[in-house]
Amino acid sequence: MHDLANGSKAFSKERLEVFAAGRVLQLDNFRRLVGFGWPGFKSMNLWRQDKGQRACAAAFVEALRSGGPAPIPLEEILEVSRVAIEMAETA
Repeated sequence: MHDLANGSKAFSKERLEVFAAGRVLQLDNFRRLVGFGWPGFKSMNLWRQDKGQRACAAAFVEALRSGGPAPIPLEEILEVSRVAIEMAETA
């Protein structure tokens, strides 16, 4: 992952590329998805940018209201924290 602020404003602010089994998916600004090597799929345009924040907040509020389980289990949160700390210590 790279988080840089020195590029052109004309370039996508956020880009995610996934490589799997000789195929590639490229997501620009959470609005345009392009596939390379995916039979029957070339691209998809989204009407609005969706990073999942609304769904995440709604799931959290619903868990609070219903007394149900948290959207992200505590064990996963602790594991991510542990790995992030270990990575920071090795940098």
